[in-house]
Amino acid sequence: MTLSVERIRQSLSDGLLSFPITDMDAEGRFNVETYRQRIERFVEQGVSSVFVAGGTGEFFSLSLDEYRQIVKAAVEVVDGRVPVIASAGRSVPDARAFCKAAEEAGCDGILLMPPYLTECPVEGVVEYAKAIINSTSLQVIYYNRGNGILDAESVKALAADCPNLIGLKDGVGNIAALNDTIKTVGDRLVYIGGVPTAEIFAEAYLSVGVNTYSSAVFNFMPEMTMKFYKALRGGDQATVSSIIKDFFIPFCRLRDRKKGYAVSLIKAGADIMGQPAGDVRAPLTMPTPADREALAAIINNNR
Repeated sequence: MTLSVERIRQSLSDGLLSFPITDMDAEGRFNVETYRQRIERFVEQGVSSVFVAGGTGEFFSLSLDEYRQIVKAAVEVVDGRVPVIASAGRSVPDARAFCKAAEEAGCDGILLMPPYLTECPVEGVVEYAKAIINSTSLQVIYYNRGNGILDAESVKALAADCPNLIGLKDGVGNIAALNDTIKTVGDRLVYIGGVPTAEIFAEAYLSVGVNTYSSAVFNFMPEMTMKFYKALRGGDQATVSSIIKDFFIPFCRLRDRKKGYAVSLIKAGADIMGQPAGDVRAPLTMPTPADREALAAIINNNR
């Protein structure tokens, strides 16, 4: 049984969010047993919501059958302790199929990914989103990123037409545009920070009223990322500045060396910390030996 809308909104509004990586075995197949263990650690370590099969979880490379296994395992392990949000996207028929699988598994919500590849006008993106959101009974968070960027008035119109749209996840990092949307749409939606390595934007997000964000680094540095979040919300500027300087700036510089490192560095980090989840799938690539060594040094300097 899914959680109430009020409970889901509260969990998305206050607390650290995170996206577990998706475990693969040596042959590149989904490893359900180690994934279940990973989900349990996430909940035990204090995330307020678990976003499964998301960008960090390589949604774009999963089959529908694998997705069904992932959402089923996550719902069983979490067992109502926090909301479980699954992703949907690609074509409208595909997205509806992912939504249906998430409903059947007992997920609490959907993160709607932007359309795949094709450049498209804003009005087309709105129709794409409406067709998917109105097809599901689950609560939906719209991911404002990539080919699916909506302006404030478009978000407002989408929220008016879709009662089960409860949130907007920002994947752009344009604080002025996000502030416009927040002031235009108001508290009709919950707002979540969602740029890659969102901690680097956390102070700016907080300044416009975005209290939560998704942390990919939580996958391998949960204590540090939770310490950072609590310091941010508690106004401990010294701790916030120290962690940004010592970890997030060097990490982001490493991440920017190669496309796709926002995901593959997370898998490498988990492996370095003794919780391997296999390699990323093509078209992503794992870090080079030199970059893996650089990541290990950043981790060791911040333990």
